[in-house]
Amino acid sequence: MEFRRLGRSGLKISEIAYGNWLTHGSQVEEDAARACVAAALDEGVTTFDTADVYAGTRAEDVLGRALKGQRREGLEIFTKVYWPTGPGQNDRGLSRKHIFESIHGSLKRLQTDYVDLYQAHRFDYETPLEETLRAFDDLVRQGKVLYIGVSEWRAEEIERALKIADEMGLDRIVSSQPQYNMLWRVIESEVVPLCEREGIGQIVWSPIAQGALTGKYLPGQAAPAGSRATDEKGGANMIARYLDDEVLRRVQELRPIADELGLSMAQLAIAWTLQNPNVSAAIVGASRPEQVRDNVKAAGVKLEPDVLARIDEIIAPVVERDPSRTVSPASRP
Repeated sequence: MEFRRLGRSGLKISEIAYGNWLTHGSQVEEDAARACVAAALDEGVTTFDTADVYAGTRAEDVLGRALKGQRREGLEIFTKVYWPTGPGQNDRGLSRKHIFESIHGSLKRLQTDYVDLYQAHRFDYETPLEETLRAFDDLVRQGKVLYIGVSEWRAEEIERALKIADEMGLDRIVSSQPQYNMLWRVIESEVVPLCEREGIGQIVWSPIAQGALTGKYLPGQAAPAGSRATDEKGGANMIARYLDDEVLRRVQELRPIADELGLSMAQLAIAWTLQNPNVSAAIVGASRPEQVRDNVKAAGVKLEPDVLARIDEIIAPVVERDPSRTVSPASRP
């Protein structure tokens, strides 16, 4: 396993992080989920990402039990706050009330005294940004949170938060967690340049485009039984945008490149995201331990410029680059 600094902070994280968004507490049984965490630990993964909303808070419970007994100082545990975790009007968003109540729930479920990184899961247009940042800063000062970050924020939102933090003397954002892969590059034109200047690292999710970049989905053919595209609990909706025949045809054209490099298609996709120097880690998820073991082999892979150019030539016509595709709800969900 290779390790990278999280932005310009002093925190080092495994460049392959393990995430349990669509698996723990929902798609797979707990024994399988715990086996995946064990495989990640065996492969040298130290960074684990979750959120209070995943599987209706159950994902944090599962991760907490799976990591119990591990040396806490050797782990980096990340979680998030914003989406609804209850029926009330204040059970959502980035108000001071919800942030404080959510971190206490997350700490209990994760069976830890602190999280290494606490992330605003979306931008909250209904809460003054000063209130949100002050609440995060207070948690840092209390030792319940070590670093703060954001997920799926636009460049102008991150920039505004940095300005307020500097003016008020508050803890600064050190990370951004966007969707990023060969096919989805909406952060490249605005978010990445800002974050490079400001010392913010990207912790990217969906590096294999929900599985579309693994090559198992073929143009003109039905999705394989048991795959994410057939999962009605949420996976099917997320991958649908990539299941266009032209996209899938071009993905198949990447296979010779992966073969030449001795990589699986998933390894090639994950390694591609790690070539961006602003990326601190790529988050992988899994429903089986062998998927974890395959994915972590992308760590440390160097793709030469000619390889990157060949990849771009193949998939350029189907790449999404519009930064306006990063969207937070206009009002709390």
